[in-house]
Amino acid sequence: MSARPVVTRFAPSPTGYLHIGGGRTALFNWLYARGRGGKFLLRIEDTDRERSTPEATAAILRGLTWLGLDWDGDVVSQFARKDRHAEVAHQMLVRGTAYKCFSTQEEIAAYRAAREAEGASYAVFQSPWRDADPSTYPDAPYAIRMKAPRIGETVIDDKVQGQVVIKNETLDDLIVLRSDGTPTYMLAVVVDDHDMGVTHVIRGDDHLVNAARQQMIYDAMGWEVPVWAHIPLIHGPDGKKLSKRHGATGVEEYQAMGYPAAGMRNYLTRLGWAHGDAEIFTSDEAMKMFDLSGIGRGPARLDFKKLENTCGHHMAMADDAALLHELKAFLASAGREALTPAQEARMKLALSFLKKSAKTFPELMEKASFLLISRPVAPDEKATEALDSVSRGILKSLTPQLQNASWTKDALEPILNAVAAENGIGFGKLAAPLRAALAGRTVTPSVYDMMLVIGREETVARLKDASL
Repeated sequence: MSARPVVTRFAPSPTGYLHIGGGRTALFNWLYARGRGGKFLLRIEDTDRERSTPEATAAILRGLTWLGLDWDGDVVSQFARKDRHAEVAHQMLVRGTAYKCFSTQEEIAAYRAAREAEGASYAVFQSPWRDADPSTYPDAPYAIRMKAPRIGETVIDDKVQGQVVIKNETLDDLIVLRSDGTPTYMLAVVVDDHDMGVTHVIRGDDHLVNAARQQMIYDAMGWEVPVWAHIPLIHGPDGKKLSKRHGATGVEEYQAMGYPAAGMRNYLTRLGWAHGDAEIFTSDEAMKMFDLSGIGRGPARLDFKKLENTCGHHMAMADDAALLHELKAFLASAGREALTPAQEARMKLALSFLKKSAKTFPELMEKASFLLISRPVAPDEKATEALDSVSRGILKSLTPQLQNASWTKDALEPILNAVAAENGIGFGKLAAPLRAALAGRTVTPSVYDMMLVIGREETVARLKDASL
C-alpha cells in the first residue's frame, strides 16, 4: 500500500434505524481518519429499492449527527451510481477478467443438484460460458461473471483478524452485472470504494466473507486493494448477539434515554478497543490514540452500568452551555416538555453543581426538580414529616431575616447558622425542613445552591408557604 492520505467510509443500508453497532463502526472510521488528517466519507447503500426508505436515511443521518460524527463532502447514494458500476463490469469484459454467462436459473439449479447428488457438500457453479467462443453466444440476455481463480488461495491480510486464507476452489465466478443490467452489491461496493479513494475499509466482521470476493474484483481491475479491518460485532451482557431483548439497539434510542453524546462516544470507542489503561477521554484524545492494532478479535459485550459510569464522567466534564444545549435536545427527542424561559435561566445557574452527580439527563432533571416546580410546593411523605410544627416555626422566624440579606452563600451561611443555634439545633436539623420547603423532598442539592438558583423572592415565598 502506497502512502496515500487516509480515507475511510461508513456505508449503511437505509432499511431501518442506525444500529448501535453501526454507530460504533462509523465512530471507528471517523476516529481513524480524523486522527491522521484524513477524510471520513458517508455512502448510503440504497440499491435495494424495495427496502430502502428516505425515512431510514434521515434516521441514520440524525443518529450520526447526535453522536457528533461529521463527514466530508456530500452523502453518496450508491443507487445513483449504477451506470458507473455497469461501466466497470463491461470494462472487465474488455480486460478478459469477466465473461458473458447465458446460463438460466434452471440450468444453474440443475447443475448444483447434480453435483450434490454426487456427494458434493457445496456445489460451486462452473459456467460452461467461461471460456466459450464468442461466436457461439446466443441472442439472449446474459449476466456478466467475474473469472475467479480456481486453484490456489486468496489471502486477506486483515488488521484485526490477522491473515485469513480462503481456498479459491470455494469461490464461484460471482455475478457482477445481472441479466437485467443491474449491478450486484459486491461490484458496487468495490467500484464506490475505489472511486471515492477509500484506503481503509473498517467494518463489521460479518463482511469478512465478502472481502475475498471483493479483493478479486480489485485485482481484476488492476486497482490498489484497501487495508482491511473487520471488527467483531457487539453482543449483549449475556454474550449473545445484541438484540431488542437486551434493551435499546438504535442510536437514537440512547439519545432519548438521556445519555450524553460525548459519554456515548467514549464508551463505544472503548467497546472492543483499548489503549493501555485509558478509560475516560475526550474525542480529541481518542483521535490521537486510536489505532487498528488496539481492536480485539473477540465480540465486545454491552455493559449498561459501565456506559452510565462513563457518561457520568462526561456530564461532570462538560461545558455548561453545551450541556444545556444537549439537555434541550434530549427533552425534544424523548418527547418531554421543553423548559420555560424561567426554568432555562435557573438551569443555567444550576448546571455547574447538578452535572457533578448525574450520569444521564433524566437523572439531571430529577436533581433539578427544585427549580422546575411551581408554588405551592407539594411535599412528599418524608418532606411532610420534616415540616412539623416546630420546624415550621423555625422557618417562620428565618424568613424575615432573608428578605434584606445579600444573596450570596457567604452572607446566607451565618444567618442560617445563627437561626439553628438560637433554636438549639445543628445546621443539619435545620437543613431538613429547608429542603422540604424549597424542593418538596428531603434529598436535594445543597440548601445554599438551591437558594441561590431560585433567588430571594422565590425562596422567601416558598418558606412562607411551608411555615403556614
